[in-house]
Amino acid sequence: MAAYSSGADICGVIILGIIEDQPAIREALCSYLGGQPDMRCVLDAESIEDFVAQLPSAGQLPNLVLSDIGLPGLSGIEGLAVLRRQLPQADVLMLSVYTDAERVFEALRAGAVGYLEKTTPLPLLADLLRQVAAGGSPMSPSVARHIIQHFRPALRQSENGLTAREQDIVRGIEDGLSYKLIADRLFLSIDTVRSHIRQIYRKLQVNSKAEVIAWGRQRPPQPG
Repeated sequence: MAAYSSGADICGVIILGIIEDQPAIREALCSYLGGQPDMRCVLDAESIEDFVAQLPSAGQLPNLVLSDIGLPGLSGIEGLAVLRRQLPQADVLMLSVYTDAERVFEALRAGAVGYLEKTTPLPLLADLLRQVAAGGSPMSPSVARHIIQHFRPALRQSENGLTAREQDIVRGIEDGLSYKLIADRLFLSIDTVRSHIRQIYRKLQVNSKAEVIAWGRQRPPQPG
């Protein structure tokens, strides 16, 4: 096989491989990216299997692979393990129409260094590949948004499962406020405050305001 170098070759050129099953997209990617002064597209294939079969005859081994996910044969995610065995020092960047958090996590766990939408404009894509070669891990904004939305329910929970609103009510109790004053502070009805307090008691396994205050004194300080 050809000699291998990581990141970019000794001349600072990104040696690129592309795996994409749609010929028009594959040709456009290889033509545009390969036409950049700091990139060389040395191998393009319609599948993981085809890509691996072409490696022995490649003039240079890619140090950055841009791969689709929906491929014939092995999917792009399944193929990550194969690519890592064949090109252990190469970075693999996913380019896909799928942006759901589950698929993104699966790709990142399998070794992808980044995840981009297939609609990414070519000039921006070229810049993002340069970021990868420089050690970055780019992600399309829509992909990042899906990940944030995936984690948002967890981020709204504190220790013992209190929601953000329940934490507000605990702070009101700690401040010595009555149910009415807590309701006024949070623009809630007294009945809503009472309902939240019942949930707080259940989650904290306490039976009184005094026990809530005692729990609050024992918990670690929250970042301000």
